[in-house]
Amino acid sequence: MPILDKRKGDDILSLVPASKKTRNEVVFSSREKAVVQSGPPRTSSLTAPIMLLEGHQGDIFCVEFHPEGQYVVSSGFDRQIFIWNVYGECENINVMTGHSGAVMELHFSTDGNHLYTASTDMTLGLWDIMAGVRIKKLKGHTSFVNSVNGARRGPTQICSGSDDSTIKIWDPRKKGQCHTLNNTYQVTAVTFNDTAEQVISGGIDNDIKVWDLRKNSVLYKMKGHTDTITGLCLSPDGSYILSNAMDNSLRIWDVRPFAPYERCIKVFSGHQHNFEKNLLRCAWSPDGNRVSAGSSDRFHYIWDTNSRRILYKLPGHNGSVNDVDFHPKEPIVCSGASDKQIYIGEIDV
Repeated sequence: MPILDKRKGDDILSLVPASKKTRNEVVFSSREKAVVQSGPPRTSSLTAPIMLLEGHQGDIFCVEFHPEGQYVVSSGFDRQIFIWNVYGECENINVMTGHSGAVMELHFSTDGNHLYTASTDMTLGLWDIMAGVRIKKLKGHTSFVNSVNGARRGPTQICSGSDDSTIKIWDPRKKGQCHTLNNTYQVTAVTFNDTAEQVISGGIDNDIKVWDLRKNSVLYKMKGHTDTITGLCLSPDGSYILSNAMDNSLRIWDVRPFAPYERCIKVFSGHQHNFEKNLLRCAWSPDGNRVSAGSSDRFHYIWDTNSRRILYKLPGHNGSVNDVDFHPKEPIVCSGASDKQIYIGEIDV
C-alpha cells in the first residue's frame, strides 16, 4: 500500500511505495507528516467513492448515463433537464427547459447526440445534447406520456406509451407523422426490441405485450406480474427484457424468437413499491451480470443475475428511489430519488 509523503516546502504529494521500506525504516520526523491510505481500494475514476449531486427543485423521476460515460442527465417534477459531469466535482454543466409538465422518462440515442423525453404535458421532446436545446416537440398523445425509448439501430425511431392507452411510433424526421398502436389500458413502460421490429409494452393490466410493427398487432403476451408494470429495460444483447412492477418483483423474460412458452426465466425480490405509486424504473449492467431497480424504501438495490442474490442495498436517499443506471464503462451506478438528490457511487468490479 503506498504511503503519501508530503515533504516540507513541497506542494506535491509524492507516492512512496511501502514495499520499498521495512517497517523499521519508515521513520517520520516531527516536521514531516505522512498520510497512510486507508479503506477499500478504489475501483473507478470518480473523485470520491460516493458523489452527491444537488440542484433539482422537485422529485427526480429519471437519470441516465451518456453512452460514452462522461455525463449523466436527470429530470423529474421540476421539468428541468440537468446535465452533469460524471468526473471531477460532478458540476452541473447545463440545464435544458421546455416541458410544461413533469418529465417521466428520458433516454439517450445510441450515438449519444440526442436525448428523448416523455412528459405529463402530453408531448415528447427530442433534444440536441451539444447545443443544449430542444429541436423537436412531438405532439399526438391526449394524456400524460409515461414512457419513451429510442431504437438501438437503423433509422431514428422513438416509441412512447401514455395514459391515453396508446403506444405511438415516431419518426422525428417526418413532421406530424406517427404510427399508433391501441392498447386497452394505460401504458406505463415501453421499449423497442433489438431490431426495432417489435415494441414491448407494460401497463396497468399487469401483462407485458410484444407488438409486431409489421402486422400492427400483439404477437404474444407475457403473464406473471400481478400489479402494474413500472419499468422495462432491454438487455445489452437484446435477448431479454427486465421488468419492474408494483407487485414487488423484478423479472427477466426471454424475448428471443422461438423461445419456450414460459418466457419468465428469473424473478428477483427485496425492493418495494408503496402508496406513492411511482413508476420505478430498472436497468441492466453493460455485461448483463447485474440488474438494478428503483425502490420506494429509499434503498438502491443491485442483484446478481446468475445467483439472484442481492449484491448491494445502497443507503443514502431520503425518499423513493425512482430511477437507476449503470455506467457504460466503469463499475459506477447512479440513482435519482424523490428527495431531489442524485447519488453516483462506485461498486466492486
